[in-house]
Amino acid sequence: MKQVILVNQALNLPPGKLAAQVAHAAVAGFLQSGGREQRAWLEAGMPKIVLRCESEAELREMAAAAQAAGLTIAPIRDAGRTVIEAGTLTCVGVGPDDPARIDAITGALKLVR
Repeated sequence: MKQVILVNQALNLPPGKLAAQVAHAAVAGFLQSGGREQRAWLEAGMPKIVLRCESEAELREMAAAAQAAGLTIAPIRDAGRTVIEAGTLTCVGVGPDDPARIDAITGALKLVR
């Protein structure tokens, strides 16, 4: 089991803001997943990986593909209190789920720098 967080790299978020958005996506994805996936992910040590999408369009495309594949997705939109406009799509949590199912969608993406 693993979870992937997809980040809109085009936003160039400051490190603290990026960390907060990724944390929102990880928690939201966990809470939206089923009990079996939750238990298996917790037992596996909560593995997660943070990958980048080069644009909001790519982020939306990846989220749509993951959802179409039956994966849990958790889109995160910013509240607009700090550095970006309210409603901006910052990242999407995918899973937790079987790594092969997630990698079929996100496997070609690169790690966040």
